[in-house]
Amino acid sequence: MDKEVDPRVLTVIDEMRLSGPRLTPVEIVAKMGVFDARDKPFEHAWLATGDNIIATIWAEWVNVAANGRWFYLESLDVHHRAGGGERNAQQIQRAKDRLALLKRSYDSGSGFRAVVQTNRIAILEVESNKDAKVSTRVRDDDEWHVASWEPEHKLAVLVRGPQGWTPTDAEVQAARARGNVPQPISTTANAGAAGGGDNKASPEQVQAAALEYVVKHFTGYGYKAENMTGKGFDLEVSNAKGQTLLRVVVKGTAPGVPSFKLSKEESDCSKREALWRLLVVTDAGSGVAQHKIYKPTEINSAPGFDPA
Repeated sequence: MDKEVDPRVLTVIDEMRLSGPRLTPVEIVAKMGVFDARDKPFEHAWLATGDNIIATIWAEWVNVAANGRWFYLESLDVHHRAGGGERNAQQIQRAKDRLALLKRSYDSGSGFRAVVQTNRIAILEVESNKDAKVSTRVRDDDEWHVASWEPEHKLAVLVRGPQGWTPTDAEVQAARARGNVPQPISTTANAGAAGGGDNKASPEQVQAAALEYVVKHFTGYGYKAENMTGKGFDLEVSNAKGQTLLRVVVKGTAPGVPSFKLSKEESDCSKREALWRLLVVTDAGSGVAQHKIYKPTEINSAPGFDPA
């Protein structure tokens, strides 16, 4: 809501809104090069023409540093809403897609374009209240960039304007207190898998975290994921009618556990089982875990695969 926005930020938004043509939230994104914007009205980040990345910035969570620079804390926890509670499967996927694009921007060292918007109701209800809708959305002509990516703290810092500046620790802590990125709750496995702390996760912990992640992923979409470890694959995935869809081997990687191998049984099964797939979970055990599925013919391209 407008009253939750820093007055200095709201003034700039009003200037942007009044200086351009009146466009709907979807039209703004479409004119920025997202041709399928109308098919993705509820996304929080898009890939536009020219591989340009566009991301939503919620004005309610924009912070203004002592020097006047804007910054924004991005939660790397895809499973929990800022207002509390767990996300549903669709919300989790939307958060993963957004983080994947932001991470792509960070890894490339390039910036991204932003649409700055306010919500019609309290910002903490943006994902839990069906009445949550965009109040104002404007295109920001100033470029944003990902200044830091910190899986161990479950946050990334997004900054408006030229690169080379980051907010102070005190400014970040004050921004955390606003609610969209709570202090992380550490566990030995999660801290180790994410690269934080002195306790590194063991391969067994990373594998357990990967399996847990995959089971949650499939069951979140209404599928059944049955444990089949020891048969050449780990999980048998079936739909509500009992039809088997996939037989997957799950492998996890994380800082300290960068690679994995297939057992002889798994390798042999990949050659005879038509539904066999390799599913690799990167950053297993952290809030930024992601996965990709590989056919038997694509195994060698899987990140972390050790054929030895």
